[in-house]
Order: sequence, then structure tokens, then C-alpha cells
Amino acid sequence: MGVKLVDLTQEIYQGMPVFPLHQKTMIFPNITHEESEKQVGFMFATNNLLINEHGPTHSDATYEYDPNGKYIDEMPLEYFYGPAVCLDVSHIQPDRYITDRDLEDALRISQQFIEKGDIVLLYTGHYNRSYGTDKWLTTYTGLDYQAAKWLAEKGAVNIGIDAPAIDHPDDPKYSGHLICREYGITNTENLCNLDQVAGMRFLYFGLPLRIRKGTGSPVRAVAVFIE
Repeated sequence: MGVKLVDLTQEIYQGMPVFPLHQKTMIFPNITHEESEKQVGFMFATNNLLINEHGPTHSDATYEYDPNGKYIDEMPLEYFYGPAVCLDVSHIQPDRYITDRDLEDALRISQQFIEKGDIVLLYTGHYNRSYGTDKWLTTYTGLDYQAAKWLAEKGAVNIGIDAPAIDHPDDPKYSGHLICREYGITNTENLCNLDQVAGMRFLYFGLPLRIRKGTGSPVRAVAVFIE
């Protein structure tokens, strides 16, 4: 028996695209090999990292969208590790929302299922088409209210997407996050490589950092296949 891992995590680097109103990612030297050898007699190097909790591939604490919600260090780890399915909705154009009918069709075509406690990822193709372009932060599809509710009522505890947000950028109600608030679940944004797992079931893990009173956290999202 072997294990195959698929990395679903975007690279973190200075200058990476970050959602508006969020701290830009900055990486700079803390100490160089030469400096450390001179100061302590042993050579090592470290960098400093300035980053928003929601900058790269990340998951939200319910506190982000609910003042009475849980901080990231209080969230159940089962929301970030467990059985998962990835639905292929890559045919949906950015000017249209993802509907519950779209999700039903994608689930039927995949011949998969969603159970209570599952993590559901949505392959929109946006990362493959638009990452690194001006369209990345502005032009992508997202869930309408009924679609997000459909996932929550199916039992999803974590809704992931290969775009900057699970909401459509033209949605003033932030419907995906609104459902996450109403059902007390999380979402994971800025995923990548979902084309490699679309239509499949697998074990997912994307554990957050244990940030005290964190509103969210970067995660290392990975799909695990037991072969």
C-alpha cells in the first residue's frame, strides 16, 4: 500500500496577490549566515515574515464573520482534516454564480457523495486560468446563497475553492460567508491544483496554525490518496 499526496497550496512569496484591505506579504532577512557566525560562532540564517491570516491559502475562523464565533485556535480540527470530495464546476463562467443545481449536477457526474462532516472543494479553474493576472482578484465565479446552503445542509464543514473567495465578487451579501456564519462552518480559499483531484474523493488535511484569538490562518492544504 502506498500514499500519493497532491499539494493544493499556493506559494507564499513577497509580492503575491492579496485580497483588498489585507496586509501585503513581506519576507525579509532576520539574520544571515555571515552575521550569525560573527555573533555566536555558528552559521545559521532566518527570515522574518509579515503576513495576513487570510493572505495565502487559508481557512477562516468563524469569528471572522461572526463576533460570537470561535477563534481559529478554538475551531474543531475535524474541520481541517477528514474525508473530502472535489466537485468540478470549471465550466461556470465568472459572470455567473454557482447554483445548487450546478452542485447537484457536478456531484452526480462525479458519481461521488457528500456525508455529514465532509470537506467539499470546488474546482472552478480560476487558479489555472488567471493566477498572476489582473483578473485573479476581480473576475471569478462564486457560490450563491442557495448553493452554499445546499452544501451546509449536506453536512459540509469546510468549503474550499481555487479562487480568492467562495463568494462571487459582485455579491454584496457575501453569501458563502453568510452561510458559514449561519451554520458555524469554515471555508478555505486560494487553493490550487484542484484540477488534479476534481471529481474524486480523498483524505484532506489543511491544518491551521494555532494562533491565539486568530481570525483565520494560512494552511498547507494536501489531498491524500491511499493506493
